[in-house]
Amino acid sequence: MKSHVYVRKEFIVKVGVAEKDLKKWEDLKLIKPVGFTDEDVPFYAEHSIQEVNHIRKLVDLGYDLEEIQKIIKRVGLPKTETEKIVHKQSDQYLTVGGLAEKVGVSARTLKHWEDVGIIVPDMRTEGGFRLYSEAYVYLCKLIRDLQLFGYSLDEIKMVSAYFRDFLNMQDNFDDYKQKEMAMKLDEMLVAIAKLFEKTNQLKEGIARWEDLLKKKKKEIQNLKNRNAKRNETQNRSKS
Repeated sequence: MKSHVYVRKEFIVKVGVAEKDLKKWEDLKLIKPVGFTDEDVPFYAEHSIQEVNHIRKLVDLGYDLEEIQKIIKRVGLPKTETEKIVHKQSDQYLTVGGLAEKVGVSARTLKHWEDVGIIVPDMRTEGGFRLYSEAYVYLCKLIRDLQLFGYSLDEIKMVSAYFRDFLNMQDNFDDYKQKEMAMKLDEMLVAIAKLFEKTNQLKEGIARWEDLLKKKKKEIQNLKNRNAKRNETQNRSKS
């Protein structure tokens, strides 16, 4: 599920708190980032804003930070539905550059995949930075494979949607009605059967090419050796 988040600089502006105060609150574990990018940049969710506001109210009531720390340890801060959603996900996210490096494609390629709806960022910061979970490394490698297999972008988009739907159904099983889930799972099984058929054709084709390449490599090497010996014979004749 895509969520709206704020990297540290955006968050400081959003909540209107000094960076030194935010660091002090984090050191005392009054508040903490919901995750980090692959570049170790902390980011915060909407519920983090509510946490800051709650801490401010306690400060305004005259509590010092140590007292607030004890209160939070004892009763915690109010939980929100957004917080539950965010914490279902990994706390480590990849930027476009980090994902591109791990997958072995350009950032421009990822942007194109996003533009045509093949991939969708897990989170987007207020400033427009896109963040992806580690699961996207595997998904994007699969997408790259499908391109090598000759799949069109529309076909890849369909497979990618099935992949994301399945992960979402696993993580949010109770959110789906029985009939809806059954229909989606049946569609996925049909798609898998088609993929098996195509990959079997590819395996047969790869096997043919491997045999051909091994044979031709050997024939080329033999011809190269013959040519080298002919050159040696000509050199001996001249001498």
